[in-house]
Amino acid sequence: MRSARSDSPSKGHAGDERVVRDRRLFERYRTGAGAPLDRDALVTRFLPLARQLAARYTRPPEPFEDVYQVACMALIKAVERYDPGRDVAFSSYAVPTIVGEIKRYYRDHTWVVHVPRDLSELALQVQRASTELSSRAGRAVTRAEIAEALGVREHDIVNARAAMQARRPDSFDNADQPDTDEPRPPRLERRCGSDDMGFERAEQRALVAALLRYLPPRDREVLDLYYQGDMTQRAIGERLGISQMQVSRILTRSLQRLQQLPHQLGSNTAPIAA
Repeated sequence: MRSARSDSPSKGHAGDERVVRDRRLFERYRTGAGAPLDRDALVTRFLPLARQLAARYTRPPEPFEDVYQVACMALIKAVERYDPGRDVAFSSYAVPTIVGEIKRYYRDHTWVVHVPRDLSELALQVQRASTELSSRAGRAVTRAEIAEALGVREHDIVNARAAMQARRPDSFDNADQPDTDEPRPPRLERRCGSDDMGFERAEQRALVAALLRYLPPRDREVLDLYYQGDMTQRAIGERLGISQMQVSRILTRSLQRLQQLPHQLGSNTAPIAA
């Protein structure tokens, strides 16, 4: 009796044939008979693998296209380095190669501030675990839950989250308030620097000190108490036994005189502001 036979090969048989074809392509590429066409065919053949790995490891704010490009470059390296003579499937060799390049990309190119490798990898694990656990639980997970899932201490989670901020530091142009109702500190622009009027005052004091000798003694004393002593006009008047109005007139007259002195003395010193 004639046994029944399937016209189409089984899935396992089809997979074996594909492995054989891939091996033949690699052998031809290694001997140079079909290069570079064989290399292009091999890269095209395994592009879905690169895309799958890129999609698995893409994390915001990095765009998928950038990670996919890294995966494709790693795939090309794997094709060039793979030895078909070894009893290892190409996919088994290519996966760790591509994943390693993706992780290296995240470590070396997406962190503005350099952090240790183990800390940067933990930061990515924390981000991934937080997303997955929150999706399962339907709520925001706690730090203790993330630490338990990763088998680390809560203190390590704190450090990892702090390191994650090194990937994308806040911009000086960030708005004062986010889209949510939660309060937020002022813009970095307002917190990290501002005009310090003390510098201008110090320059004025230095100029006054150099030109005071050209003024009468009482005018020089009034200016010294006002600029060097930081006294008010009223306090100066009480100290010298004159009215505040007289102190104001002395300051006005003396400053006018001091503004003219640099030009009269041939100096390029800037005028003094009242």
